[in-house]
Amino acid sequence: MMRKKILIAEDESIIRMDLKMMLEDNGYEVVGEAGDGERAIELAYLHKPDLILMDIKMPKINGLQASQIIGKQLDLPILIITAYSQKEFVEKAQQDNVVGYLVKPIAESNLIPTIEIALHQADKAKRLKKDILNAHQEVEKRKLIERAKGILMQKRQLTEQEAYKTMRNSSMSSQLPMEAIAEEIIAAYK
Repeated sequence: MMRKKILIAEDESIIRMDLKMMLEDNGYEVVGEAGDGERAIELAYLHKPDLILMDIKMPKINGLQASQIIGKQLDLPILIITAYSQKEFVEKAQQDNVVGYLVKPIAESNLIPTIEIALHQADKAKRLKKDILNAHQEVEKRKLIERAKGILMQKRQLTEQEAYKTMRNSSMSSQLPMEAIAEEIIAAYK
């Protein structure tokens, strides 16, 4: 199994070093380390990690702003690591791509289970998004086929079953998918 790639965005070098050591000791690959939000965004683009550990308070661009940018442009999962547990920070961290929130100091006994759950939730979300996209594409194909079938019914005075059979036979004889046949029919009768 491939090792999961993790990017660490933390402005305190000692904490960054500790996190890296804990992660590598547990079989994760640390693909990059950033000391500010701007660098975190650059490294996220470069490495496209499986998970980003992101501190909130960092120079240049703070972790919440960097998380928003990364979420909108790359849709990568982020685990917030911070010393701030105040409600306002937790509320601001509630973004679609934020999969967890861990308060410092961080112990290995807390970090690893949190990362495992965050990675699992990120994988689950990715699968759901893919399923939704596939379902949407299937609906669009079905609408296209129904539209072409309606055109055949109207223009050739066919029943619904006859129109569908005509399209299916054309699909099989030309070895083209039904939606391609539907597109041809729609284009022919414009």
